[in-house]
Amino acid sequence: MSLLENKENKPNLGSVIAVLFGGSWLEMVADLWKIGKKLWRGLADEGMYEVLEHDVVLELKDTQGKRALVRKRQKVRYLQNNIIAYQDQAWGDGRILVNYHCTPGFEADRYESGRKTQILISLREVKEKGEEDEFNIEWEHLNGFTKPVEEWGSEISHRTKALKLQVIFPRHRPPKQVFIVEHLRRRTTPLSPDNMRKLPKGKWAATWEIEKPRLHEQYGFKWEW
Repeated sequence: MSLLENKENKPNLGSVIAVLFGGSWLEMVADLWKIGKKLWRGLADEGMYEVLEHDVVLELKDTQGKRALVRKRQKVRYLQNNIIAYQDQAWGDGRILVNYHCTPGFEADRYESGRKTQILISLREVKEKGEEDEFNIEWEHLNGFTKPVEEWGSEISHRTKALKLQVIFPRHRPPKQVFIVEHLRRRTTPLSPDNMRKLPKGKWAATWEIEKPRLHEQYGFKWEW
């Protein structure tokens, strides 16, 4: 082989650069970058739906903390097609999820998962991506708040835009102190007096709101009464 032929058979640096930095190669890198960003944000955590509004109320029905009522409202937007079920969860001391009911849909299954109880709600229809629903859920909680210091709250299991928590105390046993607890951040903050108000029938309500709560964080009230 001649020197000239050898040179002609050697890869041309310019050709290599053209291949590496050609349009198709750049498009592939851009696609991989997008996929990587989605994975980094936790695509698996986006789930079947996002929560637009999440309001939860705990009403203590007696001064001993033996009877309580939990009311939950969640407005959701579906992120996938062919959704036929919605999942709820609860935990706590005493007897929880007594006389549980939900609209729309109905309870199809219930099972224990660690300290939590998971409730599977059948929608009885197929939901498509972009559709919205508003779930109203209610249950009784018995013998769950009988100690001088108690705690209650909600965990952010789906991407959520707004969270509102409220505890309603009996007329004859208002709280002495109320704190907001963020468990993952290990942060406890006194509730502002502006977030406490007296209701018309003499009961007291502690209310707290946050926009874009952290995914997987458990927010709650802790009070002495």
